[in-house]
Amino acid sequence: MSAAAKRIALETLGWVVLVAGILALVLPGPGLLLTFAGLWILSTQYAWARRWTNPVKIRALRGAAEGVETIPRIILSALIALGLVGVAVFWLMSPPPPSWWPIDERWWLFGGRPVAITMIVSSAIAIVLLVYSVVRFYGKPQARAEIDRMEAEHLAAVAREARSEASEETEEARQAQEEAREAQERADASEAQAAAETSPDEAPRAS
Repeated sequence: MSAAAKRIALETLGWVVLVAGILALVLPGPGLLLTFAGLWILSTQYAWARRWTNPVKIRALRGAAEGVETIPRIILSALIALGLVGVAVFWLMSPPPPSWWPIDERWWLFGGRPVAITMIVSSAIAIVLLVYSVVRFYGKPQARAEIDRMEAEHLAAVAREARSEASEETEEARQAQEEAREAQERADASEAQAAAETSPDEAPRAS
């Protein structure tokens, strides 16, 4: 594949995934993770996408971690995804509108099969990502601490870039430094908590 063809393919794939992620922010589906995937693909071609990749990645991972913090949250997410599958099956069956339907029949189960297929695909992706989130984050404070560390490093890099671009320290750079310091403190606290939570399990093995 030529360089020009490869670039066109990457740009097309990146834009499709990015648009799907943006739509999934308001529709059922893993919007932030899809948005991150689209930006990551586009970052190979555009500088503006590279600037947004890390912030969206951090937000996506944090959202995934928070979504599986407790068993009730996990169950609720699974029920929503499975419920959407049920709605999609109903959409595919396309029963006639009931007698109480108050508006024109064309608005009953609008979109038909394409909408149903979209819901099924969205549900499948959501279930896969839920399983991924449980495996990676549930009961693992170290993984959540890693997100805090990632955010601290990103904010520190932003602060360094702001300082290098300005001849004198600007308000934006000072704010970025302060945020980086606070994020560093959160990361240290998370790591300390992770060590405290894991040490009782490791003590018997050490003995």
